[in-house]
Amino acid sequence: MAPSQFEVAPIFEEANLAVDHNQILMETLRKVAIKHKLAALLHEKPFAGINGSGKHLNWSLLDDRGGNLFNPGNTPGDNIQFLIFLVATIRAVYYHGDILRASVACAGNDHRLGANEAPPAIISVFLGAQLSRILDDIENSVVSSAANGAIIDLGISTLPVLSKDSTDRNRTSPFAFTGNKFEFRAVGSSQSISFPATVLNTIVAESLDALGEKIRKKGGEVKQAALDVLREEIGVIKSILFMGDNYSKEWENEARRRGLPNKKTTPESLPDLITPKALELFEKYGVLSHVELTSRYHIRIERYTKEIDIEAMTLYTIVQNQVIPAAIKQQNDIASSILSVINVLGDNPDLNAQKEHLRLLTSLISACQSLLNDLMRKRDAAVAMDDEEKKAAYYGSEIKKLINEIRICVDTIEHYSDDERWPLPKYWEMLFIS
Repeated sequence: MAPSQFEVAPIFEEANLAVDHNQILMETLRKVAIKHKLAALLHEKPFAGINGSGKHLNWSLLDDRGGNLFNPGNTPGDNIQFLIFLVATIRAVYYHGDILRASVACAGNDHRLGANEAPPAIISVFLGAQLSRILDDIENSVVSSAANGAIIDLGISTLPVLSKDSTDRNRTSPFAFTGNKFEFRAVGSSQSISFPATVLNTIVAESLDALGEKIRKKGGEVKQAALDVLREEIGVIKSILFMGDNYSKEWENEARRRGLPNKKTTPESLPDLITPKALELFEKYGVLSHVELTSRYHIRIERYTKEIDIEAMTLYTIVQNQVIPAAIKQQNDIASSILSVINVLGDNPDLNAQKEHLRLLTSLISACQSLLNDLMRKRDAAVAMDDEEKKAAYYGSEIKKLINEIRICVDTIEHYSDDERWPLPKYWEMLFIS
């Protein structure tokens, strides 16, 4: 996806092991890089204008015999079971997409989500054309034929047939069904997959309970009751399904019309972890108590503000102590050069380019220093805040805005500075020179 960016594809295993192995891998990458005098950047967006990195949490459910519940089976009963687990997962994302989004909220991931290279902050589900049509047919009691592949007759006259392992992949979707699993693609590269996996397990458990209870209340023949419940559920939850380009502005507008949330920053998203709905859900299933979930929320809010604060102060120090002094030296060199030429040749139009370069650099130095002063003033105001939520929101808006403006100013100064004079590695040096 980008220079010096690599992908690791582990084999599937039980979730607890996968979480541990992923953490060990991240730590190993860091340690091995240091041994080779390199740095393994696990930040979601280390370079502006270049694709960031994240994780795909490939998630499926197995029964106690090792059978994948997201695989269509060879009998009508197996296929109905597949549809129940499929719809239960879609239903879970429909009702609890806000919690799923909050599970991947962090300072680094805010740079990535919705940045035209990664899934947006809008949580939706991609199924592919065939499964989407099958669900439409179930909702409307219409018979259709499968598009391709190994055909499995669902065994009931009111249902279509289903192709096995339909693996149409929309890489722009945050939550996509890809054959016999779902891919949750919004996890940040620096994050543990433990909490997103925990959220997925919990919300799907709740949906399976809800569907099971509705099927029991229907009574009668179980398969028919299941289909009737699926038909009703699909009609309610179908607004979460989207098969188009998740990167487009049109999807943001369409999602708004559908009532789907679009919480682009961590301070906007994290409060969804402590809504009454979330607190009751996690306590009901014995996953996290109200106190445990609330404490995680406060820890994540505090971590967000500290990370942005560290970035702001690091930026201030680098720019104040290295960038501006280097720019002033460059400024002095240009001014001295102009004066030297004037002493020899006199002031003439041939010096216009040098003078314009000097004016531009002087203006950039002044603008950069002004932004640094604003940053420190607003950072002091943020530190003085007692309310952690308001502080996080302030860091996410005012402080991050200034950080971005300073970066743009520094990048421009770098563009007009002598390579030998510039005290920092330049992008092209870090990305392309080994």
